[in-house]
Amino acid sequence: MGSIIAIVGRPNVGKSTLFNRLIGERQAIIDDTPGVTRDRQYGTTFWNGKNFTVVDTGGFVEGSEDVFEKAIRSQVKIALEEAAIILFMTDVTTGITDLDEEVADMLRRSKKHVILVVNKADNSQRVMEANEFWSMGFEETYFLSSLTGSGTGELLDAVAEHIAEEAEIQSELPKFAIVGQPNVGKSSLLNALLGEERNIVTDVAGTTRDTIHTQYNKFDKEFIIVDTAGIRKKSRVSENLEFYSVMRAIKAIDECDVVMLMIDAQTGMEAQDMSIFRLAQKRHKGIVILVNKWDLVEKVTNTARDVEKEIRDKIAPFDDVPVLFVSVVEKQRIFKAIEAALEVHENRIRKIKTSQLNDVMLEVIERHQPPAHRGRFIKIKYVMQLPLYYPAFAFFCNHPKHVKENYKNYLENQLRKNFKFTGVPIEIFFRQK
Repeated sequence: MGSIIAIVGRPNVGKSTLFNRLIGERQAIIDDTPGVTRDRQYGTTFWNGKNFTVVDTGGFVEGSEDVFEKAIRSQVKIALEEAAIILFMTDVTTGITDLDEEVADMLRRSKKHVILVVNKADNSQRVMEANEFWSMGFEETYFLSSLTGSGTGELLDAVAEHIAEEAEIQSELPKFAIVGQPNVGKSSLLNALLGEERNIVTDVAGTTRDTIHTQYNKFDKEFIIVDTAGIRKKSRVSENLEFYSVMRAIKAIDECDVVMLMIDAQTGMEAQDMSIFRLAQKRHKGIVILVNKWDLVEKVTNTARDVEKEIRDKIAPFDDVPVLFVSVVEKQRIFKAIEAALEVHENRIRKIKTSQLNDVMLEVIERHQPPAHRGRFIKIKYVMQLPLYYPAFAFFCNHPKHVKENYKNYLENQLRKNFKFTGVPIEIFFRQK
């Protein structure tokens, strides 16, 4: 699983600029599908062979111009609980402020790995002034300019060095995670599946129970549920519930094979649900959408078909995803949901014989050739599935760089039509033959 890196610090020190630098501006482009609210709070990055998720805590304070010291404190607390590495950001142009001192104090008391980042050190005069920040006592201190990007490479090197090598929890069983917004019914579903008698572990001060893996074995079905709910004292979290639940969702998505995204039938697919959906998609996880509380919806105005169409329009172009209407309270279609998740898991590990793949896909390509690029004809000669843990295909051709996006979509649709990949993101690569 990728580790979580949290950027903390007071407002206006440049947290979001650093965030954009670290995850690369590419994210802004990828997510610019109309109708998708661009979520600038978290994104994934890959550096020196390590995957990690960067979280900009600043994105979670409403109206962050007025410094809510309380909000910042509670964010630092949550970040300390949930993140593997903390990037503590300060600004050389203002020097060390009281709020910086206070945050530093919280961070020094924790066991977490903290890296101090002094921003806006973009000329030699400022680099000189930045030296006063060594007095804060963090042995890893980096001077950089998040605006020009100087110094970010060294910072990323340091981060990557501290991320443990990926140690997967070894189990052949599929791992499912139930994710969604607060109060949508995640824990009720968990209890409905596992029975209420799951012992509730109380929180011992100072221990963070990260994820609990519970094995499910009933009715000839076996899988693992990754539960990140962790029983927490509600009061600590209430003002930052959204931030907290996002951190939880990122963790759960990282550790599972199939994401069961639960949305509320009364509100439909909201921006936050979309963010979770896109994150699962980018991570190549299987996805099943569960529309909960369907029993509470006025059926006169809304039919399941309307609601389903609305969801599919929102998640397009990747809309080959099971959408189920459930009621956890009434225990309606809960086992359908499990069957769907197991099926999606099968689709995700499906391997197609190269000969069969070529028989089908070369004929498809023959029927509808890729458009020529500047008079050059593009010939696709051969297809193979790559040996990855999710469906990915290489199409070998003479001009791989010139295959258009819409043709790529055509190939994906044909793969979906001819082989079963419902609920699973597909990657397509064009390679020189």
